Amino acid sequence: MAMASVSLTSGKAMSETPLHAAAAKDDVEAIKKLLSDKVKIDARDRSGATALLVATHENRISAAAALIEAGSDVNAKDKINDSPYLYAGARGHLEILMMTLTHGADLKSTNRYGGTALIPAAERGHVETVRTLIEAGVEVDHVNNLGWTALLEAIILGDGGDRHQRIVELLVKAEADVNLADREGVTPLQHARSRGYTEIEKILLAAGAR
Repeated sequence: MAMASVSLTSGKAMSETPLHAAAAKDDVEAIKKLLSDKVKIDARDRSGATALLVATHENRISAAAALIEAGSDVNAKDKINDSPYLYAGARGHLEILMMTLTHGADLKSTNRYGGTALIPAAERGHVETVRTLIEAGVEVDHVNNLGWTALLEAIILGDGGDRHQRIVELLVKAEADVNLADREGVTPLQHARSRGYTEIEKILLAAGAR
């Protein structure tokens, strides 16, 4: 039980089947052999992860490609509501994310915080991931369980540097509501000012923020 607990809190899946182990090692030949032997492609480990989610955790691009092409479910969630699509977005694993988007990713699916893939991508400064998700059609003004949008998270949890400035620009260009406040009524502009993020403040002001 202790091992299972570690798996859940760390976000790392436990390799409980040969397919999970092959995915973790990026062993495409083993994956193909196992699938030809009719193993269950979306079998779960004790954390609820499929082999594809294990490959996504480790950013094993070749393994993920083999599993996705063979029909693994890109939206299959583990016990903490991570799916290959959501995890790839949150961690900026762009190649895997793009594969999930072309194989049925549910853009409306949400993580354990009630957020879309766009929100943690914005928070963590994954510029190209944010661009990709916006272009895919993820709702830019989705509000998570904390009462935050992608724009608010980019400011509140970001560092105000170049990557987060570019993300704010992308969100503004995508017509994110620059005046959509948090639960306390604090707007993105107010958050930027309180943190001394002058460049982000300029971007927001130019977009009509108040």
